[in-house]
Amino acid sequence: MIVWLNGTFGAGKTTTAGEIVKIIPDARIFDSEHVGFLLRYVEGLPKVKNFQEWPPWRALVVQTAVQLLDYVGGVLVIPQTVLTEEYWTEIRTGLEKEDIPLLHVVLHTDEDELTRRIETDTVETGARQWRLDHLAAYRDALPWLTREAEVVDTTGIPPMQVAQTIAAQLPAAQLATGLTLATQTLAGRPPAGQLPAAQPPAAQPLAGRPPAGGSGG
Repeated sequence: MIVWLNGTFGAGKTTTAGEIVKIIPDARIFDSEHVGFLLRYVEGLPKVKNFQEWPPWRALVVQTAVQLLDYVGGVLVIPQTVLTEEYWTEIRTGLEKEDIPLLHVVLHTDEDELTRRIETDTVETGARQWRLDHLAAYRDALPWLTREAEVVDTTGIPPMQVAQTIAAQLPAAQLATGLTLATQTLAGRPPAGQLPAAQPPAAQPLAGRPPAGGSGG
């Protein structure tokens, strides 16, 4: 099973991925951006602005995910922006051919909030202007993203609640006791027995935003 977290930079993909692996048993993060970093060391590849333009990146992401799931099983959580429909179709088709269940989620954020997050990010300050410049690409991609994915509005929603909303869309067998344990921990109660899992908040309505392939959140 793969949970693919899409959306523009600052939407909370990386943070949400970290929360998801806490509540879904046997889940782990696969940052497919590192496949792009690897390819940058290969001499002779055409120069591109975005490593997603390299066909080997798309193919290697699929095959790496396949090999990882064959080896360790469980759930892979992939926090990766993909805003080119052609590239996403290639990845989705590749996973479908391997019979890998896929939950594609777009983390959406009000544009004012998104801009605030980018401008106040103290970790990747060097990417600030680049992220802001790519907001329009996300807006342009929204029509096909809303067709291809479940859209969850993260505006003003704590990452754990966003993670619970996403986890609730997975098959019950994947969740096991994960949601129950996480909810008890958040409430300050010790995990116990067979308590019913918490009901996550419903997905919020869409708003509007943007970038081009990278990951992070």
